[in-house]
Amino acid sequence: MRVSMVLLLVLAVAALAAAFPPAQNRTSKPLDIYVIDVEGGNATLFVSPSGESLLIDTGNAGPAAARDAGRILAAIKDAGLQQIDHLIITHWHGDHFGGLAELASHTTIREFIDHGPNVQPGALADEFLEKTYPFLYAKAKHTVAKPGDKIPMAGLDVRVVTSAGQTIKTPLPGAGAPNPYCANFKAGENNAEDPQSVGTHITFGKFRTVHLGDLTRNKEFDLMCPNNRLGTVDVLLGLHHGQASSNSEVMVHALHPRVAIMNDGTRKGGEPEVMKTVHSSPGLEDLWQIHFSQLSGQEYTVPGVFIANTVDQQQPAMPIAPIPAPQPGPGAPPPPAHNGMAYWIKVSAHQDGSYTVTNTRNGFSKTYLPQK
Repeated sequence: MRVSMVLLLVLAVAALAAAFPPAQNRTSKPLDIYVIDVEGGNATLFVSPSGESLLIDTGNAGPAAARDAGRILAAIKDAGLQQIDHLIITHWHGDHFGGLAELASHTTIREFIDHGPNVQPGALADEFLEKTYPFLYAKAKHTVAKPGDKIPMAGLDVRVVTSAGQTIKTPLPGAGAPNPYCANFKAGENNAEDPQSVGTHITFGKFRTVHLGDLTRNKEFDLMCPNNRLGTVDVLLGLHHGQASSNSEVMVHALHPRVAIMNDGTRKGGEPEVMKTVHSSPGLEDLWQIHFSQLSGQEYTVPGVFIANTVDQQQPAMPIAPIPAPQPGPGAPPPPAHNGMAYWIKVSAHQDGSYTVTNTRNGFSKTYLPQK
């Protein structure tokens, strides 16, 4: 009788354990990712379960620097951070490093990471690198990233996969299969600095994401052909604002993301060619955007629940057809203004590969369960 009672007790405990997973699995902290609205620039904040932080880029230069730094600081506050442990400036364009000096005056940055010297001479970047940047990292750590470098963050595998025009040569774990999209690749034009972008791949348990800065389609080919050195990801971040000098099928389709989050502006990025590539990507479930882009119109955009920000003055009707990008220069009409409340898109990822994406403008969220 006593043996039977013990056996029944063991079976009951086992049944309870099966019905209720360990508390550690249910309450463990996620990896949080904030895709911050810096009006067509870039700023993406990663917060590990241990509370360590990585910020990629700091928004626009000029009059927008204080605005964008303020938006980043709001995300830092929301995440409960006291400092930025690692900062990557992907490349030396003003929409990626512009808010750095302003941000650094309000929060501590422990490590500054970049690809090295600017290779596209320009007064804004050259003056910043000569006069301001050395002062900012003087009392911190400064690292020139190389492909294959690891950025130490407890619980995460953070790897540099591109930097200074170079790419990793050895595939990441589980990657390395032939890339079928290489055969139809078409090269594109690009400036000198975008291909220098520091690209980062992050693994958290079974969850994988990648942010490649403004890496161009020609460098995408170098990284992904003839073999795919990155494998597949759950979330594709940034997408060079949705510009067609990047985002080839060689990259987007081969990564096979379930979710893409485009950090675009009201009239920057979201170009029809890119939207076609993203929407036709095998396995893609959703595209989330920081802004509705006039360049894609209703023809290629996503439902409003997936768009984080509107504009100050709404048009009476949303255009259906895409509009061509105006020629750059002083005569170009200004893009639709957005100077009010800025909302981020937040990803909360778990080690089992599940993650939830939230649009903080409307509270809409969607959870993506682990794939079998």
